[in-house]
Amino acid sequence: MNILVLGSGGREHALAWKLHESQQTEGLFCAPGNAGIAQEAECLPIDLSKTDAIVELAKQVRAELTVVGPEAPLVAGVVDEFEKAGLGIIGPTKAAARLEGSKVFAKEFMHRHGIPTARFEVADSFEAAIMALGRFPLPVVVKADGLAAGKGVVVAQTLLEAEQAVEDFMLRKTLGSAGARVVIEECLAGEETSFIVLTDGRGILPLPLSQDHKALLDSDQGPNTGGMGAFSSDGMLSEAMHDEILRTIVAPTLAGMELEGSPYRGFLYCGLMMTLSGPKLLEYNVRLGDPETQPIFMRLRSDLLELLLAARDGQLANVDVHWSPSPAVCVVLASKGYPTKPELEKVITGYEAVEALGGVKIFHAGTRMRDHQLLTSGGRVMGVTATAEDLPAAIHRAYAGVGKLQFEGMQFRTDIGAKALRKMPKAPVPAAARGSKGDRSSSRR
Repeated sequence: MNILVLGSGGREHALAWKLHESQQTEGLFCAPGNAGIAQEAECLPIDLSKTDAIVELAKQVRAELTVVGPEAPLVAGVVDEFEKAGLGIIGPTKAAARLEGSKVFAKEFMHRHGIPTARFEVADSFEAAIMALGRFPLPVVVKADGLAAGKGVVVAQTLLEAEQAVEDFMLRKTLGSAGARVVIEECLAGEETSFIVLTDGRGILPLPLSQDHKALLDSDQGPNTGGMGAFSSDGMLSEAMHDEILRTIVAPTLAGMELEGSPYRGFLYCGLMMTLSGPKLLEYNVRLGDPETQPIFMRLRSDLLELLLAARDGQLANVDVHWSPSPAVCVVLASKGYPTKPELEKVITGYEAVEALGGVKIFHAGTRMRDHQLLTSGGRVMGVTATAEDLPAAIHRAYAGVGKLQFEGMQFRTDIGAKALRKMPKAPVPAAARGSKGDRSSSRR
């Protein structure tokens, strides 16, 4: 069957890679794709903001199933348009996608359905936001209401920093209309966990747990980004805690959406903070995470297409899924200037040597080919993803791959997975993960 993947990042490359493995896949297309995806699928140019053009493209390539990577087309209602046209697609409707499209809707939804989350207030004006800040202890979180590509959240350590974030969002409109309303939120203490499930509205298939590293710099310093790396490993949470998350967060979310007339189908990402008083929900994403998808799919041993077809047909409860017990780690390489003004069109070298390593896969994000040269074309350029028998070995292998890659201004975190290592007895952090990259890591400081 013919499959269409929408998007151009590392997440979409991972999707295309796994779908390409399926014996049921005949034609594989990606719109718009990138240089890495072009090795797995036929890439087609498209403007993902135009849902009607996406529908026409799916018809042209005779796609029997379309898989949506990024959030923007989902929030814009691409699933609704596909359903009107009688075309198969994986993802939530426009109404259900409000869980990510509006932080205000999401927080008020959590409150309505008793889903544990941080205390918050919604502000519709600059003056109201400034007054709300005074009712929260520091540090405090300021969130833009709309989509902001992972850059609409500021964890402010001082009141001045919080007020600056409100001014940027609401007065200077640095995020456009996304910052017209803001959520002022209690800052929770604990460790973040990415809890992702695939659902057909009733059946729930949890994916392996993962942890994102959102801050640009080591030790979670610097501005938030779309994600600078992630790892996935068994044993991140106890079975009892896993069941509690399903019972208190995932199940009430699906029940609440159905009760409100917007049944949820597709991938649902629950960004959690594991606090001393239990798991609390920070945010929803209505799609797979990026870069969490990369290490998660490195561990997938089942046919991804079979899982997606079961979700499309409401048969998810009847499928078995197999995951590798081996952990996986993804280290994101970013352009100089990311996340504000990334420098582009830099020549990338060394990728052939990485692909020759066992257990390592490069997932492309911001890349393109020109005159037989691989160039950077985005802020996050690629994710070097490795799997091994244990987490220290997976980290070492991922950074061994990173060490073979070069482009001008390349920046990356040197501590992906280090928090987990510190919890392991007698598990030293590999030299690469302690920061032994010399001049190439200096741009992170």
